[in-house]
Amino acid sequence: MNVSAVMIVKNGARTIRRTLESLVLFEDVIVYDNGSTDETVAIAREFPNVNLIEGNFDGFGTTKNRAAGFAKNDWILIIDSDEVVDDTLLHSLQIKPLDSKTIYIVNFLAFYKEIQIKYCGWNNQKIRRIYNKSVTRFNDNAVHENIIDEGMNKEAIEGNMKHYSYMSISDFIVKLDRYSTLFANDNVGRKSSSPLKAFFNGLYSFFRTYILKRGFLDGYAGLIISFSHMATNFYKYIKLYEMNLEQKSKRG
Repeated sequence: MNVSAVMIVKNGARTIRRTLESLVLFEDVIVYDNGSTDETVAIAREFPNVNLIEGNFDGFGTTKNRAAGFAKNDWILIIDSDEVVDDTLLHSLQIKPLDSKTIYIVNFLAFYKEIQIKYCGWNNQKIRRIYNKSVTRFNDNAVHENIIDEGMNKEAIEGNMKHYSYMSISDFIVKLDRYSTLFANDNVGRKSSSPLKAFFNGLYSFFRTYILKRGFLDGYAGLIISFSHMATNFYKYIKLYEMNLEQKSKRG
């Protein structure tokens, strides 16, 4: 297989073993660890096809590009430490002739713990994950990074990625704090915000996820996800508002 699997990870011990087990047929797996304090590094070292790199985190886009630089192959499958390649996707990567001018889009199946989430906007998301690093790369966004698609074709590839992103309610709290801070840092001085904007962004996010995207049909897990979306959007914009005030104060 002429595809390298590349992940960046920090403290992914609870899920990374299952991820790496789904990648055992890949000859080249890059695990770029940025400061794990749990058993992530020890688990990664158990797999002979893993090239473990330890380095800094400078935002998702920049760090993914740095990690991909260690791959032996030009073809890159970007995977997170809480994702699992299913057998169909693995077979597609083994037999499909890949076009270097094409970015391949993977279908995602989302889970909370072991519960498949069928609504909330999570189910069957189509995400760009396979690309040729000699032709394109990720943009440098700290959050909401994406593979640059200018002049590129896009094509769905058969198979799924199973995403086990949250194993407890605490995971939602930790991630919303991290992502909201990254968003604010990435947009300070470039985007305006206000307490009112933060409030209504959060409120609409809950309405969109729970009602418009029918999160209520996912039961209590849908409520948790919808509330997390609300909190994330509120804190994104209230943190940005606070950082903008601090920046103005320093300039003044």
